[in-house]
Amino acid sequence: MHEPLITNDAVVLGLLMIMLAFVFKTASSENPFWKKFYTYVPSLLLCYFLPSILNSTGIISGEQSNLYKVASRYLLPASLLLLTLSIDLKAILRLGPKALIMFLAGTIGVILGGPLVIIIVSTFNPELVGGEGADAVWRGMATIAGSWIGGGANQAAMLEVFGASGSLFSIMVTIDVIVANVWMAVLLYGAGRADKIDKAIKADSSAIEEAKKRIENFQLSVMKMPKLSDTMVVFGIAFGLTGLAHFLSDYIVPFIKSLPTEWGLERFSLDSSFFWIVVLATTFGVILSFTKARNLEGVGASRLGSVLLYVLVASIGMQMDLKSIYYNIELFMVGGMWMLFHVGIMLLTARLIKAPFFFTAVGSMANIGGAASAPIVASAFHPSLAPVGVLLAVLGYALGTYGGWLCGILMQSVAP
Repeated sequence: MHEPLITNDAVVLGLLMIMLAFVFKTASSENPFWKKFYTYVPSLLLCYFLPSILNSTGIISGEQSNLYKVASRYLLPASLLLLTLSIDLKAILRLGPKALIMFLAGTIGVILGGPLVIIIVSTFNPELVGGEGADAVWRGMATIAGSWIGGGANQAAMLEVFGASGSLFSIMVTIDVIVANVWMAVLLYGAGRADKIDKAIKADSSAIEEAKKRIENFQLSVMKMPKLSDTMVVFGIAFGLTGLAHFLSDYIVPFIKSLPTEWGLERFSLDSSFFWIVVLATTFGVILSFTKARNLEGVGASRLGSVLLYVLVASIGMQMDLKSIYYNIELFMVGGMWMLFHVGIMLLTARLIKAPFFFTAVGSMANIGGAASAPIVASAFHPSLAPVGVLLAVLGYALGTYGGWLCGILMQSVAP
Protein backbone atom coordinates (compact mmCIF):
# COMPACT_ATOMS: atom_id res chain seq x y z
CA MET A 1 0.00 0.00 0.00
CA HIS A 2 1.46 3.35 -1.09
CA GLU A 3 1.49 6.23 1.39
CA PRO A 4 -0.82 9.04 0.16
CA LEU A 5 0.50 12.56 -0.26
CA ILE A 6 -1.93 13.88 2.38
CA THR A 7 -2.60 11.81 5.51
CA ASN A 8 -4.03 14.49 7.82
CA ASP A 9 -7.84 14.09 7.90
CA ALA A 10 -8.30 17.79 8.74
CA VAL A 11 -6.62 18.68 5.43
CA VAL A 12 -8.63 16.00 3.59
CA LEU A 13 -11.90 17.36 5.01
CA GLY A 14 -10.84 20.87 3.94
CA LEU A 15 -10.29 19.64 0.37
CA LEU A 16 -13.65 17.86 0.30
CA MET A 17 -15.48 20.97 1.54
CA ILE A 18 -13.73 23.15 -1.08
CA MET A 19 -14.87 20.71 -3.77
CA LEU A 20 -18.46 20.73 -2.50
CA ALA A 21 -18.44 24.54 -2.37
CA PHE A 22 -17.10 24.66 -5.95
CA VAL A 23 -19.78 22.27 -7.24
CA PHE A 24 -22.69 24.08 -5.58
CA LYS A 25 -21.41 27.55 -6.48
CA THR A 26 -21.01 26.67 -10.16
CA ALA A 27 -24.28 24.66 -10.22
CA SER A 28 -26.20 27.76 -9.09
CA SER A 29 -24.29 30.08 -11.43
CA GLU A 30 -26.05 31.98 -14.22
CA ASN A 31 -22.95 31.61 -16.40
CA PRO A 32 -24.04 30.02 -19.74
CA PHE A 33 -21.13 27.54 -19.67
CA TRP A 34 -22.01 26.17 -16.24
CA LYS A 35 -25.74 26.10 -17.00
CA LYS A 36 -25.07 23.98 -20.08
CA PHE A 37 -22.50 21.85 -18.24
CA TYR A 38 -24.91 20.92 -15.44
CA THR A 39 -27.64 20.15 -17.96
CA TYR A 40 -25.64 17.03 -18.86
CA VAL A 41 -23.53 16.41 -15.73
CA PRO A 42 -25.52 16.07 -12.47
CA SER A 43 -23.94 18.04 -9.64
CA LEU A 44 -24.33 15.05 -7.32
CA LEU A 45 -22.17 12.92 -9.62
CA LEU A 46 -19.38 15.51 -9.35
CA CYS A 47 -19.63 15.36 -5.55
CA TYR A 48 -18.68 11.68 -5.85
CA PHE A 49 -16.29 11.98 -8.80
CA LEU A 50 -13.99 14.83 -7.72
CA PRO A 51 -12.96 13.19 -4.41
CA SER A 52 -12.43 9.90 -6.29
CA ILE A 53 -9.81 11.63 -8.47
CA LEU A 54 -7.84 12.59 -5.35
CA ASN A 55 -8.02 8.99 -4.12
CA SER A 56 -7.15 7.46 -7.51
CA THR A 57 -4.10 9.67 -7.97
CA GLY A 58 -2.71 8.95 -4.49
CA ILE A 59 -3.18 12.48 -3.14
CA ILE A 60 -5.45 11.11 -0.38
CA SER A 61 -6.42 7.60 0.71
CA GLY A 62 -10.05 6.78 1.34
CA GLU A 63 -9.00 3.46 2.83
CA GLN A 64 -6.70 5.03 5.44
CA SER A 65 -8.88 8.03 6.26
CA ASN A 66 -11.41 7.95 9.12
CA LEU A 67 -13.69 10.55 7.51
CA TYR A 68 -16.14 8.04 6.02
CA LYS A 69 -16.64 6.33 9.37
CA VAL A 70 -17.30 9.67 11.08
CA ALA A 71 -19.66 10.83 8.31
CA SER A 72 -21.62 7.56 8.15
CA ARG A 73 -21.92 7.07 11.92
CA TYR A 74 -22.51 10.68 13.05
CA LEU A 75 -23.48 12.93 10.12
CA LEU A 76 -25.77 10.48 8.27
CA PRO A 77 -28.13 9.72 11.20
CA ALA A 78 -28.26 13.42 12.12
CA SER A 79 -29.05 14.22 8.48
CA LEU A 80 -31.81 11.59 8.25
CA LEU A 81 -33.36 12.95 11.44
CA LEU A 82 -33.43 16.50 10.06
CA LEU A 83 -34.81 15.37 6.70
CA THR A 84 -37.71 13.53 8.37
CA LEU A 85 -38.37 16.20 11.01
CA SER A 86 -40.95 18.02 8.88
CA ILE A 87 -42.38 14.93 7.21
CA ASP A 88 -46.10 14.93 6.44
CA LEU A 89 -46.95 11.24 6.84
CA LYS A 90 -50.55 11.75 5.74
CA ALA A 91 -49.40 13.32 2.48
CA ILE A 92 -46.96 10.47 1.88
CA LEU A 93 -49.55 7.80 2.66
CA ARG A 94 -51.84 9.47 0.13
CA LEU A 95 -49.23 8.67 -2.53
CA GLY A 96 -50.68 5.15 -2.48
CA PRO A 97 -49.10 1.69 -2.77
CA LYS A 98 -47.21 2.29 -6.02
CA ALA A 99 -44.10 3.62 -4.24
CA LEU A 100 -43.85 0.39 -2.21
CA ILE A 101 -44.52 -1.80 -5.27
CA MET A 102 -41.73 -0.08 -7.22
CA PHE A 103 -39.34 -0.46 -4.28
CA LEU A 104 -40.05 -4.20 -4.03
CA ALA A 105 -39.70 -4.56 -7.82
CA GLY A 106 -36.22 -3.07 -7.47
CA THR A 107 -35.37 -5.56 -4.71
CA ILE A 108 -36.52 -8.50 -6.84
CA GLY A 109 -34.50 -7.14 -9.78
CA VAL A 110 -31.30 -7.26 -7.70
CA ILE A 111 -31.99 -10.71 -6.18
CA LEU A 112 -32.76 -12.38 -9.52
CA GLY A 113 -30.33 -10.32 -11.59
CA GLY A 114 -27.18 -11.59 -9.83
CA PRO A 115 -27.64 -15.32 -10.51
CA LEU A 116 -29.03 -14.64 -14.00
CA VAL A 117 -25.92 -12.64 -14.97
CA ILE A 118 -23.67 -15.45 -13.65
CA ILE A 119 -25.59 -18.00 -15.76
CA ILE A 120 -25.29 -15.83 -18.89
CA VAL A 121 -21.61 -14.95 -18.47
CA SER A 122 -20.61 -18.52 -17.54
CA THR A 123 -21.83 -19.73 -20.95
CA PHE A 124 -18.98 -17.90 -22.73
CA ASN A 125 -16.49 -16.95 -19.97
CA PRO A 126 -16.88 -19.18 -16.88
CA GLU A 127 -13.50 -18.06 -15.46
CA LEU A 128 -14.77 -14.49 -15.13
CA VAL A 129 -17.56 -15.39 -12.69
CA GLY A 130 -15.83 -18.47 -11.24
CA GLY A 131 -13.00 -18.83 -8.77
CA GLU A 132 -12.51 -20.90 -5.65
CA GLY A 133 -12.50 -20.27 -1.93
CA ALA A 134 -12.52 -16.67 -0.69
CA ASP A 135 -11.73 -15.42 -4.22
CA ALA A 136 -14.90 -16.91 -5.76
CA VAL A 137 -16.52 -14.01 -7.62
CA TRP A 138 -20.03 -14.88 -6.41
CA ARG A 139 -18.90 -14.18 -2.83
CA GLY A 140 -17.90 -10.65 -3.83
CA MET A 141 -21.13 -10.19 -5.79
CA ALA A 142 -23.08 -11.15 -2.67
CA THR A 143 -21.63 -8.09 -0.93
CA ILE A 144 -22.90 -5.93 -3.81
CA ALA A 145 -26.34 -7.53 -3.43
CA GLY A 146 -26.38 -6.53 0.25
CA SER A 147 -25.45 -2.97 -0.68
CA TRP A 148 -27.88 -2.70 -3.61
CA ILE A 149 -30.86 -3.86 -1.57
CA GLY A 150 -29.95 -2.16 1.71
CA GLY A 151 -26.72 -0.28 2.31
CA GLY A 152 -23.25 -0.34 3.83
CA ALA A 153 -24.28 -2.27 6.96
CA ASN A 154 -25.89 -4.99 4.82
CA GLN A 155 -22.82 -5.11 2.57
CA ALA A 156 -20.58 -5.62 5.60
CA ALA A 157 -22.94 -8.35 6.82
CA MET A 158 -22.65 -10.18 3.48
CA LEU A 159 -18.86 -9.93 3.69
CA GLU A 160 -19.01 -11.68 7.06
CA VAL A 161 -21.55 -14.29 5.92
CA PHE A 162 -19.90 -15.30 2.64
CA GLY A 163 -16.26 -14.47 3.43
CA ALA A 164 -14.99 -12.76 0.27
CA SER A 165 -11.26 -12.00 0.28
CA GLY A 166 -10.06 -8.46 1.02
CA SER A 167 -8.74 -7.88 -2.51
CA LEU A 168 -11.99 -9.12 -4.11
CA PHE A 169 -14.08 -7.01 -1.74
CA SER A 170 -12.08 -3.86 -2.63
CA ILE A 171 -12.86 -4.40 -6.33
CA MET A 172 -16.54 -5.06 -5.60
CA VAL A 173 -16.87 -1.85 -3.55
CA THR A 174 -15.61 0.16 -6.52
CA ILE A 175 -17.95 -1.67 -8.93
CA ASP A 176 -20.81 -1.06 -6.50
CA VAL A 177 -20.19 2.69 -6.17
CA ILE A 178 -19.38 3.45 -9.83
CA VAL A 179 -22.16 1.36 -11.45
CA ALA A 180 -24.69 2.67 -8.91
CA ASN A 181 -23.67 6.27 -9.54
CA VAL A 182 -23.84 5.92 -13.32
CA TRP A 183 -27.44 4.74 -12.88
CA MET A 184 -28.10 7.58 -10.41
CA ALA A 185 -26.84 10.06 -13.02
CA VAL A 186 -29.42 8.67 -15.44
CA LEU A 187 -32.17 9.03 -12.83
CA LEU A 188 -31.16 12.62 -12.04
CA TYR A 189 -31.19 13.40 -15.76
CA GLY A 190 -34.64 11.81 -16.01
CA ALA A 191 -35.91 13.82 -13.02
CA GLY A 192 -35.78 16.95 -15.17
CA ARG A 193 -37.91 15.22 -17.79
CA ALA A 194 -40.31 13.41 -15.47
CA ASP A 195 -43.41 15.12 -16.91
CA LYS A 196 -42.65 13.86 -20.43
CA ILE A 197 -41.91 10.34 -19.17
CA ASP A 198 -45.14 10.23 -17.13
CA LYS A 199 -47.12 11.44 -20.12
CA ALA A 200 -45.57 8.76 -22.33
CA ILE A 201 -46.64 5.91 -20.02
CA LYS A 202 -49.92 7.65 -19.05
CA ALA A 203 -48.96 7.74 -15.37
CA ASP A 204 -51.01 9.79 -12.93
CA SER A 205 -48.69 12.01 -10.87
CA SER A 206 -51.46 14.16 -9.34
CA ALA A 207 -50.91 12.64 -5.86
CA ILE A 208 -47.23 13.66 -6.00
CA GLU A 209 -48.15 17.20 -7.04
CA GLU A 210 -50.66 17.41 -4.20
CA ALA A 211 -48.04 16.21 -1.70
CA LYS A 212 -45.56 18.80 -2.97
CA LYS A 213 -48.09 21.61 -2.59
CA ARG A 214 -49.07 20.54 0.96
CA ILE A 215 -45.43 20.40 2.05
CA GLU A 216 -44.56 23.67 0.28
CA ASN A 217 -47.47 25.45 1.95
CA PHE A 218 -46.34 24.18 5.34
CA GLN A 219 -42.76 25.33 4.73
CA LEU A 220 -43.96 28.81 3.73
CA SER A 221 -46.21 29.04 6.81
CA VAL A 222 -43.32 28.42 9.25
CA MET A 223 -40.46 30.07 7.35
CA LYS A 224 -38.47 32.80 9.12
CA MET A 225 -34.97 34.24 9.16
CA PRO A 226 -32.94 31.84 11.36
CA LYS A 227 -31.09 33.18 14.39
CA LEU A 228 -27.96 31.60 15.82
CA SER A 229 -30.09 30.16 18.64
CA ASP A 230 -32.39 28.50 16.06
CA THR A 231 -29.49 26.82 14.28
CA MET A 232 -28.03 25.68 17.61
CA VAL A 233 -31.37 24.13 18.58
CA VAL A 234 -31.53 22.30 15.22
CA PHE A 235 -28.04 20.85 15.66
CA GLY A 236 -28.67 20.16 19.36
CA ILE A 237 -31.70 18.03 18.51
CA ALA A 238 -29.97 16.34 15.55
CA PHE A 239 -26.75 15.36 17.27
CA GLY A 240 -28.33 14.86 20.70
CA LEU A 241 -30.74 12.28 19.31
CA THR A 242 -27.97 10.77 17.16
CA GLY A 243 -26.07 10.27 20.41
CA LEU A 244 -29.17 8.67 21.94
CA ALA A 245 -29.43 6.34 18.91
CA HIS A 246 -25.81 5.26 19.48
CA PHE A 247 -26.48 4.83 23.21
CA LEU A 248 -29.53 2.62 22.64
CA SER A 249 -27.86 0.57 19.92
CA ASP A 250 -25.03 -0.26 22.37
CA TYR A 251 -27.65 -2.09 24.46
CA ILE A 252 -29.90 -3.44 21.70
CA VAL A 253 -27.16 -5.16 19.66
CA PRO A 254 -25.67 -7.25 22.53
CA PHE A 255 -29.22 -8.28 23.49
CA ILE A 256 -29.98 -9.38 19.90
CA LYS A 257 -26.70 -11.32 19.74
CA SER A 258 -27.57 -13.09 23.00
CA LEU A 259 -30.73 -14.55 21.43
CA PRO A 260 -30.69 -18.03 19.83
CA THR A 261 -28.89 -18.00 16.47
CA GLU A 262 -31.53 -20.28 14.93
CA TRP A 263 -33.93 -17.35 15.05
CA GLY A 264 -31.93 -15.93 12.13
CA LEU A 265 -32.24 -12.30 13.25
CA GLU A 266 -28.83 -11.46 11.72
CA ARG A 267 -30.31 -11.98 8.25
CA PHE A 268 -32.37 -8.84 8.79
CA SER A 269 -29.30 -6.84 9.97
CA LEU A 270 -30.79 -6.78 13.46
CA ASP A 271 -27.37 -7.51 14.95
CA SER A 272 -25.81 -4.49 13.21
CA SER A 273 -25.29 -1.35 15.29
CA PHE A 274 -25.29 0.76 12.11
CA PHE A 275 -28.75 -0.58 11.22
CA TRP A 276 -30.15 0.39 14.62
CA ILE A 277 -28.49 3.82 14.58
CA VAL A 278 -30.07 4.64 11.20
CA VAL A 279 -33.49 3.21 12.10
CA LEU A 280 -33.61 4.91 15.53
CA ALA A 281 -32.52 8.31 14.14
CA THR A 282 -35.17 8.11 11.41
CA THR A 283 -37.79 7.02 13.96
CA PHE A 284 -36.93 9.97 16.21
CA GLY A 285 -37.39 12.28 13.22
CA VAL A 286 -40.80 10.79 12.40
CA ILE A 287 -41.92 11.11 16.05
CA LEU A 288 -40.80 14.75 16.18
CA SER A 289 -42.80 15.46 13.01
CA PHE A 290 -45.93 15.12 15.18
CA THR A 291 -44.69 17.79 17.62
CA LYS A 292 -43.89 21.52 17.49
CA ALA A 293 -40.31 20.57 16.60
CA ARG A 294 -41.68 20.19 13.06
CA ASN A 295 -41.67 23.99 12.82
CA LEU A 296 -37.85 23.93 12.83
CA GLU A 297 -38.20 23.37 9.10
CA GLY A 298 -38.90 27.11 9.01
CA VAL A 299 -35.29 27.82 10.04
CA GLY A 300 -33.81 25.38 7.54
CA ALA A 301 -33.73 21.98 9.30
CA SER A 302 -33.80 19.99 6.03
CA ARG A 303 -31.27 22.35 4.40
CA LEU A 304 -28.83 21.76 7.25
CA GLY A 305 -29.55 18.04 6.99
CA SER A 306 -28.65 18.15 3.29
CA VAL A 307 -25.29 19.79 4.14
CA LEU A 308 -24.44 16.84 6.41
CA LEU A 309 -25.60 14.40 3.73
CA TYR A 310 -23.35 15.88 1.05
CA VAL A 311 -20.30 15.63 3.33
CA LEU A 312 -21.10 11.90 3.50
CA VAL A 313 -21.44 11.76 -0.30
CA ALA A 314 -17.96 13.28 -0.71
CA SER A 315 -16.50 10.84 1.82
CA ILE A 316 -18.06 7.93 -0.12
CA GLY A 317 -16.51 9.33 -3.31
CA MET A 318 -13.05 9.22 -1.76
CA GLN A 319 -13.42 5.43 -1.35
CA MET A 320 -13.49 4.96 -5.14
CA ASP A 321 -10.39 4.00 -7.10
CA LEU A 322 -10.99 4.82 -10.76
CA LYS A 323 -7.87 2.87 -11.82
CA SER A 324 -9.57 -0.37 -10.84
CA ILE A 325 -11.99 0.11 -13.75
CA TYR A 326 -9.10 -0.33 -16.19
CA TYR A 327 -7.73 -3.42 -14.45
CA ASN A 328 -11.14 -5.07 -13.93
CA ILE A 329 -13.12 -3.86 -16.93
CA GLU A 330 -14.78 -7.26 -17.48
CA LEU A 331 -16.09 -7.39 -13.91
CA PHE A 332 -17.47 -3.88 -14.35
CA MET A 333 -19.35 -5.15 -17.39
CA VAL A 334 -20.82 -7.93 -15.21
CA GLY A 335 -21.94 -5.27 -12.72
CA GLY A 336 -23.41 -3.22 -15.58
CA MET A 337 -25.40 -6.23 -16.87
CA TRP A 338 -26.72 -6.83 -13.36
CA MET A 339 -27.83 -3.21 -13.08
CA LEU A 340 -29.52 -3.39 -16.51
CA PHE A 341 -31.62 -6.34 -15.29
CA HIS A 342 -32.67 -4.34 -12.22
CA VAL A 343 -33.53 -1.37 -14.45
CA GLY A 344 -35.50 -3.60 -16.83
CA ILE A 345 -37.64 -5.00 -13.99
CA MET A 346 -38.25 -1.46 -12.69
CA LEU A 347 -39.31 -0.09 -16.08
CA LEU A 348 -41.53 -3.11 -16.84
CA THR A 349 -43.28 -2.80 -13.47
CA ALA A 350 -43.70 0.97 -13.90
CA ARG A 351 -45.27 0.36 -17.31
CA LEU A 352 -47.65 -2.29 -15.98
CA ILE A 353 -48.94 -0.28 -13.01
CA LYS A 354 -48.51 3.14 -14.71
CA ALA A 355 -46.28 4.38 -11.87
CA PRO A 356 -44.93 7.96 -12.13
CA PHE A 357 -41.20 8.22 -12.86
CA PHE A 358 -40.71 9.63 -9.35
CA PHE A 359 -41.63 6.24 -7.85
CA THR A 360 -39.34 4.44 -10.31
CA ALA A 361 -36.39 6.68 -9.47
CA VAL A 362 -36.83 6.75 -5.70
CA GLY A 363 -37.82 3.08 -5.44
CA SER A 364 -34.71 2.10 -7.39
CA MET A 365 -32.33 4.39 -5.49
CA ALA A 366 -33.75 3.35 -2.09
CA ASN A 367 -32.42 -0.10 -3.04
CA ILE A 368 -29.26 0.75 -4.94
CA GLY A 369 -28.05 3.83 -3.09
CA GLY A 370 -29.67 3.53 0.33
CA ALA A 371 -30.14 6.34 2.81
CA ALA A 372 -27.35 8.49 1.36
CA SER A 373 -28.71 8.63 -2.20
CA ALA A 374 -32.48 8.04 -2.09
CA PRO A 375 -33.35 11.40 -0.44
CA ILE A 376 -31.06 13.22 -2.88
CA VAL A 377 -32.75 11.64 -5.90
CA ALA A 378 -36.16 12.36 -4.34
CA SER A 379 -35.21 16.01 -3.74
CA ALA A 380 -34.16 16.31 -7.42
CA PHE A 381 -37.89 16.11 -8.18
CA HIS A 382 -38.64 18.54 -5.36
CA PRO A 383 -36.80 19.27 -2.06
CA SER A 384 -39.96 18.59 -0.07
CA LEU A 385 -40.08 14.98 -1.31
CA ALA A 386 -36.75 13.94 0.28
CA PRO A 387 -38.50 12.18 3.25
CA VAL A 388 -40.10 9.68 0.82
CA GLY A 389 -36.60 8.55 -0.14
CA VAL A 390 -35.56 8.35 3.53
CA LEU A 391 -38.47 6.10 4.51
CA LEU A 392 -38.00 3.69 1.58
CA ALA A 393 -34.25 3.54 2.22
CA VAL A 394 -34.87 2.52 5.84
CA LEU A 395 -37.10 -0.29 4.53
CA GLY A 396 -34.16 -1.31 2.35
CA TYR A 397 -31.92 -1.60 5.41
CA ALA A 398 -34.47 -3.95 6.98
CA LEU A 399 -34.59 -6.21 3.89
CA GLY A 400 -31.00 -5.81 2.68
CA THR A 401 -29.26 -8.59 4.56
CA TYR A 402 -32.03 -11.13 3.98
CA GLY A 403 -32.28 -10.24 0.28
CA GLY A 404 -28.49 -10.19 -0.09
CA TRP A 405 -28.23 -13.60 1.62
CA LEU A 406 -30.89 -15.08 -0.69
CA CYS A 407 -29.16 -13.62 -3.75
CA GLY A 408 -25.80 -14.98 -2.53
CA ILE A 409 -27.22 -18.49 -2.07
CA LEU A 410 -28.77 -18.37 -5.58
CA MET A 411 -25.46 -17.16 -7.08
CA GLN A 412 -23.53 -19.89 -5.24
CA SER A 413 -25.88 -22.54 -6.69
CA VAL A 414 -25.30 -21.43 -10.31
CA ALA A 415 -21.64 -20.32 -10.13
CA PRO A 416 -19.20 -22.39 -12.27
